[in-house]
Amino acid sequence: MSVTWVMRPEDVARIRFAFSPMWELVASLRTLQDPARQSIHLPWIKCVRPRLAELDLTELFALVPPSGYLADFITPPPDTPLPDFTAELDRVRLTPPERARAEAAEVRGTDQAVLERFMADPAAGVARVADALRVYWETCFAEFWPRVYGLLERDVLRRSRQLAQGGARELFAALDPAVEWTGERLRIDRPWCAQGGLHGDGLVLVPSAFYWPSVAVMSAPYQSMLVYPVLGVGTLWEQGPPPAPEALAALIGRSRARILLALAEPSTTSALAGRMSLTPGAVSQHLGVLSGGGLAVGMRVGKQVVYRRTAAGDTLAASTPAMPVTPAPTPVMSATPAPTPAIAGRHV
Repeated sequence: MSVTWVMRPEDVARIRFAFSPMWELVASLRTLQDPARQSIHLPWIKCVRPRLAELDLTELFALVPPSGYLADFITPPPDTPLPDFTAELDRVRLTPPERARAEAAEVRGTDQAVLERFMADPAAGVARVADALRVYWETCFAEFWPRVYGLLERDVLRRSRQLAQGGARELFAALDPAVEWTGERLRIDRPWCAQGGLHGDGLVLVPSAFYWPSVAVMSAPYQSMLVYPVLGVGTLWEQGPPPAPEALAALIGRSRARILLALAEPSTTSALAGRMSLTPGAVSQHLGVLSGGGLAVGMRVGKQVVYRRTAAGDTLAASTPAMPVTPAPTPVMSATPAPTPAIAGRHV
């Protein structure tokens, strides 16, 4: 069984990427309920678990079961490439009560009494859920968002370049084994059936670290959206930037050496600053030196400048043997989690 979307040329032309702090936050609720599903996130779970006693997540867990359909209104598709959490939370607060009630009625496998309380007064329920999401974000997620953001940003830059160079066929071929592009139809292998065209507003592709390793879709009445597993999720909880080999550090300086190694994937100044634990101003100065020396180059993508290594930078980085990256002190289990079970609904 699969979800099949007919994509006209104008739909293909309107493919865009975005990532969503709200999506990651809501997906992490499933991670908390079923840690074995995503053992890769155990370092985060162990860090935030002591904080959960301060929170009341009952209503959120009722709307977001460990598997199956979850209420779509709490994960609105991103309407900009780089939405911030506050803007997304405002969109949740503006959910029409009747839509919230209808979606809550579709949820299965959670506390029915809590769902009935929500459906009895969905306007008040939406307000409570939005407040709970804000507190959960502030308590358990906001401090980790820059790390997740950096991973998602690198994936979007990589995929955007792939789309520009190889078109939709190359993009979808590398996106995930569950996704198949035939030239006019996009098939997503899911345990429920749906077929139709996109509804005039293109397709948003959203990488996710906390929904990994599964894919998900949303469709009418929402913007058509495909969520796919982000690449490199295994590096998410590693501590610190890539180490700078001593010879390279002696040649150009330790910070510049680390930045040059990090530019194996294109990145922005802000993302590098978060990864390097440096100020954006310091990273900008180092990038200026690397660019002036012909080792890196910046290119404008929308409102941002994205830096990558030049061929000379690649040669210099490759000529120096890398030291192993020191992992986070909390061990990560090596078992590969199984895909998310069937979800009967638009949002899978």
